[in-house]
Amino acid sequence: MDKLELDFLQSDLTNILQSMKIGTERICTIVLSLRNFSRLDEAELKAVDIHQGIDSTLVILQHQLQATADRPQIQLIKEYGELPLIECDAGSLNQVFMNLLSNAVDALEESNQGRLFQDISANPNAICIQTRQIDTNQVMIMIFDNGIGISKEIRSKLFDPFFTTKPVGKGTGLGLFMSYQIVTEKHGGNLWCDSRLRQGTKFVIEIPVKAQKIT
Repeated sequence: MDKLELDFLQSDLTNILQSMKIGTERICTIVLSLRNFSRLDEAELKAVDIHQGIDSTLVILQHQLQATADRPQIQLIKEYGELPLIECDAGSLNQVFMNLLSNAVDALEESNQGRLFQDISANPNAICIQTRQIDTNQVMIMIFDNGIGISKEIRSKLFDPFFTTKPVGKGTGLGLFMSYQIVTEKHGGNLWCDSRLRQGTKFVIEIPVKAQKIT
């Protein structure tokens, strides 16, 4: 028993089992989030909790928000209001959240170019997500980042097909175009952007509680 170091093995086995438990729980969370994100097994139109869709998207993007060797973790601020269930195509709407949040992360990464780790820590990267009910049949989802911002000239082209400011091979120029189509044509809502250079960017989604126009 001394040669086997039984005490150490017992302690080590407990740690291994605990790590396996945490890993399994994490996998379950990711799988559930992927299922909620895709909504492949549900009817196209269904009353859903929008916050669940946003949270599922954040789980999928979690690795992009974590700290790296070049920057600390991106701060995530969620200011959720009380919303009713929204009648929508949840899968496609979740794709809009994915596009907007991915763009926010990219904008923050771009704003970090040439900055020291200490400087970023003093003025941390942040993404804020706000939701609120505008009126009885309208809700708003706002995604804001404190990144580099977008010039007025570029803002006017954001939703054009194939327009992108990203390097060749990184962006298709279709993400915001498709997001605009999903929000406006598929859900009868509105998607717009407000941004100032060196102050950040805000994307706002406005959609009806009850589906009005589905194509």
